[in-house]
Amino acid sequence: MSYMDIISNENYSQISCNKFIQIMSALYAEGDFTKQPTKMLWGQPGVGKSQAVQQFANILSEKTGKKTNVKTVSLLLMNPIDLRGIPAKSKNERNEDVAKWLTPDIFKLDPSDDVINILFLDEISAAPPSVQAAAYQICLDKRIGEHVLPANTIVICAGNRVSDKAVAFKMPKPLSNRLTHFEIIADLDSWRSWAYHHNINESIIGFITWRPDYLNIFDPSNDDVAFPTPRSWELVNTYMQFGFEEMFECIAGTVGLATAIEFKAFINISSQLPLFSDIIANKAELPDNKTPAIMYAISTMITAHLIKDAASLKAKEKDNLFKYITSFEHDEYIILILQDIIRHCPEINGYLLKNKSVAKFLKQIQSDLFN
Repeated sequence: MSYMDIISNENYSQISCNKFIQIMSALYAEGDFTKQPTKMLWGQPGVGKSQAVQQFANILSEKTGKKTNVKTVSLLLMNPIDLRGIPAKSKNERNEDVAKWLTPDIFKLDPSDDVINILFLDEISAAPPSVQAAAYQICLDKRIGEHVLPANTIVICAGNRVSDKAVAFKMPKPLSNRLTHFEIIADLDSWRSWAYHHNINESIIGFITWRPDYLNIFDPSNDDVAFPTPRSWELVNTYMQFGFEEMFECIAGTVGLATAIEFKAFINISSQLPLFSDIIANKAELPDNKTPAIMYAISTMITAHLIKDAASLKAKEKDNLFKYITSFEHDEYIILILQDIIRHCPEINGYLLKNKSVAKFLKQIQSDLFN
């Protein structure tokens, strides 16, 4: 476990998205949700809280073989009556007029045994105190009045911290005491793992790998409206599909002009990269310019291609690829790309052990490789 996975805090633990997913998967994979307290995710805007919940849902579905339904409810947009429901005239068993509370939409979840519901109460810290008070019983008992959530439901809350200068109210003590609190922090390894498997442009991954300080520059004391966060890089990825030069103004308006200029310089450097098709055909050489930016760009380019195409590579193409990789002059770049391959390309792991020259090299650097 790295120091980025968990850091002591006087109130609660700071953890990466990957660590949160790991904890939640261990807690809920067995399917007994009745004794689990509601989890509360704190974190700055754009750090990836919603993405972490969705990734947890996907992994839980894989582990249990059940369908997971994530229902996101933005409490910022709600009134207490939206949670409690509105009264309507009805009859009791003695045919007397009574008020019956109509079931709110958030309680209309699938109770089937082959389904797991995740009720994600987002922006709870931005909700007015009256709405937070109405959420007490959902968090504690998974019910409000006569309305009860299905037993196959997991409740997760999320919100920004008051210190972020976002729209946020201090959480009442009776509510906070009903929750298990985590603070989600931006973490390079977690983000790269997510980016590789969500078709994030390899230039973005390479740039952030080279300059990890640009993954997240959030300063609540700064009035800048455009700044890099994990969420804003995901937005940049949508613009990259139309070309960097064509979308430069959009990218600058998403992560800030200074960051966009740095990113542009990296993309210009990346133009020196060999083609992946030439590498696996043994027709590529290392660039004469072996700056860290170039080497990080090559490493992420190769990993991105392997994640997509590993299953279709022929044995000779794999030999050529690893001949090229092991020709890097500095072990740190070899270790970086091999770590990525081991983590994200299971189709290649068997090859690594079968190829004698690669296996010998892995043995030489194993202490650094698995650090």
